[in-house]
Amino acid sequence: MNNHEIDFKLYGDDMQFVEVELDPGETVVAEAGGLMMMEENIEMETIFGDGSEQRSGMVGKLFSAGKRVLTGESLFMTAFTNQGTDQKRVSFASPYPGKIIPMDLSEWNGKIICQKDAFLAAAKGVSVGIELQRKLGTGFFGGEGFIMQKLEGDGMAFVHAGGTIHRKELQPGETLRLDTGCLVALTQEVQYDIEFVKGVKTALFGGEGLFFVTLKGPGTVWVQSLPFSRLASRVFAAMPQNGGSKGEGSMARGLFDMLNGDRN
Repeated sequence: MNNHEIDFKLYGDDMQFVEVELDPGETVVAEAGGLMMMEENIEMETIFGDGSEQRSGMVGKLFSAGKRVLTGESLFMTAFTNQGTDQKRVSFASPYPGKIIPMDLSEWNGKIICQKDAFLAAAKGVSVGIELQRKLGTGFFGGEGFIMQKLEGDGMAFVHAGGTIHRKELQPGETLRLDTGCLVALTQEVQYDIEFVKGVKTALFGGEGLFFVTLKGPGTVWVQSLPFSRLASRVFAAMPQNGGSKGEGSMARGLFDMLNGDRN
């Protein structure tokens, strides 16, 4: 094992959090802002890059951090290490309603590809990199951009997605079409491409967008029922224009203002 071995427990239903149990000296890394709570003797440290130990030296750290910038993430992550003499716990919360998916990378041939904002936390040693799509159409119209995240290693990683999560096993040659925002993750064997919606009327007036994600088996895919982009668009649509009235729309605007720190 190259990664730290960690135990965990999931709590909640629609707004989950994951509690990670660390033995003395064990470390878990997480995106900045994901911490919910931690017990004493757990030490926080801001690290450059993803915390994996596959590369050493300043050049390796710069390369690791650069990959994170390309996926839209911060240059830094936070490492939580148990400096005590007995087991301690640290918890990480979901950023919006949905599910946390625990993934033991050793069970998936050491690699999972996921949407760029899905990663929540992982055992130290898991590499959080980028997955370049070979076809330009996938990059420009894929909903999640030209670059997706890849999680590599043999330890535990935690991925978050919105709404209900459905795991589907694709048989060899089996094809599945998805809304571009509903793809959460896939195994490396799955072929991934973008397909234009046929029919001008369907594309322009169908309300489902202009492109599908096309997945071809064999392999495993994870699908979410509520992409954050869809949730955000409904909240924005409920807001009143030019001030509006004190109804449902104004309540949505108030919620949006609170989420953005505007309480005036």
